[in-house]
Amino acid sequence: MTDSKKKRMSMLDSLANAGAPAPTPAMANNRPLRAARAAVDSHKVWDIDPNDIIDDRVLDRLDLDDIHDLRASIEESGQTVPILLRRHPQKPDKYLLVYGRRRLEAIRGSAKLSTVRALIAQLDDAKAVEAQVTENMARRDLTYIEKALFAHELIESGFGKQTRVAEILTTTKSAISMAISIVEDIGPDLIRAIGPAEGIGRPRWEALAKRLEHYGDIEADLIVTAERTRGLEGVNLDPETWCDPSVAAFEAVFDRLEPPKVPKRKKAPAKSRSKAQKLYGPVAGTLRRGKNGVQLDIAEGDFADWFADQAQDFLTELHDRWERRQEGH
Repeated sequence: MTDSKKKRMSMLDSLANAGAPAPTPAMANNRPLRAARAAVDSHKVWDIDPNDIIDDRVLDRLDLDDIHDLRASIEESGQTVPILLRRHPQKPDKYLLVYGRRRLEAIRGSAKLSTVRALIAQLDDAKAVEAQVTENMARRDLTYIEKALFAHELIESGFGKQTRVAEILTTTKSAISMAISIVEDIGPDLIRAIGPAEGIGRPRWEALAKRLEHYGDIEADLIVTAERTRGLEGVNLDPETWCDPSVAAFEAVFDRLEPPKVPKRKKAPAKSRSKAQKLYGPVAGTLRRGKNGVQLDIAEGDFADWFADQAQDFLTELHDRWERRQEGH
């Protein structure tokens, strides 16, 4: 292997591992990073005008966290880790970003820096996406909803089908299918307004999607709620009560959606038991036993009239007989 080749490989190894834990054997043997490493045009690190760099990738992260701290660090100590670019296929004086968005945005917003240090590789669209995902996941795992949204947008952009996306994100096709369903039920715009919500996993995002099923078109209102909540970042600095603004936004939206009320099942009326009462053969009436007691219906006629007049005496006599029976026991 030539010295220049060794230098190119060393630079890409440093680029992939900067800011991450010590590389594992899996990272060292990672196919997308090996492909990016081998595709670098030259060992030279170029100084590129940030305005010449186009970032039209499918975004995998919802937040550029700590961008201000990173900018201050680069302004003080310099950009120690280059970003990775590829040449624009139609515009020879422009470049496409492969990865390094936080570093690029930090330098773009700096009043002290005018160029960004970059390596340039020959990569097609698919290889660039693979390198982007692998490099970012080597630094910090994407949250559940970042992966879900990224998978959804990769498929929408025509990158590949669910099986291909599952391979890139190192998960199963069924997990990708469920994630895409959640994104479609909640809506990408509302998800972006909420943010990465680190620590909020699939069950709660799925619960949010189910709550939304029972409401009409209130997405715009919920987006306002999420953005307003995230805008409170820094207001409450008490470490005991501070909450990640993105998580707070999720909770605020979730709380706005009351769980659907399940109608109470009406209890079936108690079945009444009835028994025909006979008088020397013919049916004279009906005795019914229900939840409210016992009811005796006697067919209309002279006997019914007489029974009505004597009912109190009959009831008293029957009660006395019942008491004597109880005492006999």
